[in-house]
Amino acid sequence: MAIDLKHLTIEKAHDALAKGEYSAVDLAKAYLDEIKKKDGEIHAYLEVFSDVIEQAKHADEIIKSGKAALLTGIPLAVKDNILIEGKVASSASKILEHYRAAYDATVIKKLKQDGAVFLGRTNMDEFAMGGSTENSAYGPTKNPHDTTRVPGGSSGGSAAAVAAGLALAALGSDTGGSIREPASFCGIVGLKPTYGAVSRYGVMAMGSSLDQIGPFGNTVADTEILFNAIKGQDAMDGTSMDFPEKKPKSKMKIGVPRDLLTIGGIDEAVLKTFNESLEKLRKLGHEIVDIVLPNVKYSLAVYYIIVPAEVSSNMARFDGMRYGTRVPGANGIEEYFLSREAGLGAEVKRRIIIGTYVLSSGYYDAYYNKANTVRDIIRDDYRKAFEKVDVIATPTAPSVAFKLGEKLSDPLAMYLEDIFTVPMNLAGVPAISVPAGFKEIDGKKLPIGIQFIANHGGERTLFALGRNFLGEK
Repeated sequence: MAIDLKHLTIEKAHDALAKGEYSAVDLAKAYLDEIKKKDGEIHAYLEVFSDVIEQAKHADEIIKSGKAALLTGIPLAVKDNILIEGKVASSASKILEHYRAAYDATVIKKLKQDGAVFLGRTNMDEFAMGGSTENSAYGPTKNPHDTTRVPGGSSGGSAAAVAAGLALAALGSDTGGSIREPASFCGIVGLKPTYGAVSRYGVMAMGSSLDQIGPFGNTVADTEILFNAIKGQDAMDGTSMDFPEKKPKSKMKIGVPRDLLTIGGIDEAVLKTFNESLEKLRKLGHEIVDIVLPNVKYSLAVYYIIVPAEVSSNMARFDGMRYGTRVPGANGIEEYFLSREAGLGAEVKRRIIIGTYVLSSGYYDAYYNKANTVRDIIRDDYRKAFEKVDVIATPTAPSVAFKLGEKLSDPLAMYLEDIFTVPMNLAGVPAISVPAGFKEIDGKKLPIGIQFIANHGGERTLFALGRNFLGEK
């Protein structure tokens, strides 16, 4: 039978598999056919796994045994910086072109236990450094809504795969908006969980104090199902923990930081859609109040000191000596420089250089320590805000998806795309982007997202509000 992938959800697929309307193999083949038809143009995947059908057969055995979980047989895409044992994990970099993971990331281990089917590894900005998926060593991913435009980044491959119907759901990672921005640009749902809610064991570190694995889905419900499967404390990640479940209110007080909306560069259509979304929330019975986050305006400056500093430390291991690409030289020092020069891209090198500078003697206190001090102040702004409101709402990104190549020569313009998403990573609070509207350009409808932010451990609140906003049951 033909499977309607366009309107498929995880629950619908689960019910159909349980009733025997089609098998996990049938479902996997349907997605493989879509990938074959569409991904030559979109380039969401770096690799489609050769064992997809074998995985699906194993899922069918679990279903027949009556032990199926919600995700058994569900085809997922996985960002290329998350380890799957025996599979190449390159982080879209030439320096790890042939590296095969020696173990499963904790999130992968949990999904394997549920019998999920991994379709392949998705394209990304190299080592998650970028906001457009143009920094991949293997070429850019294109936005399914307009293939002349970016899908966002760094998890653009995962977002494009879900938006184009090349996976039912996907995993990405978010350090400063790398799940939420591509979710907004591609018109899907993306969650950055509370820092520590999902184990980072087995994800290649960029900014260790900010990185978080999270889910993409076409619906809030799909995103919630995937989050529930991967969350939880992990002995392999000392920063992970179980957060107490907080029952969401039916009617919420939603705070709007109006001062942030006056920052230049916000697209008029984005602002109009945001204000219309607030009115929709008001009509749904929620209270909209203005709030002030006085120090959040410093977030980008703080982020682009802390992240390069952590990048310079985390990238030191990629030296061509222990694993990854190795370029022969006259001696060890020359091999080190040649290997990193050949294996790492321009954005990665830029952040390593900046990070090494801000951590160097004489500048550590002036830059890195000061940035961490301001980070604590920003975190306190959110703590105080959540004493007054249940949720904070902002646009997800200041613009719709921009043209491929438009901002590659201007890193600062690219960094400004993170203006609404970076603060949540600094504060460690959860945030979700859900579709809010469109802007039509040249006959193409480009998605616009709205971002909801909750206090630590408040994912259930975000899911409840997101479902209410989108009219999901």
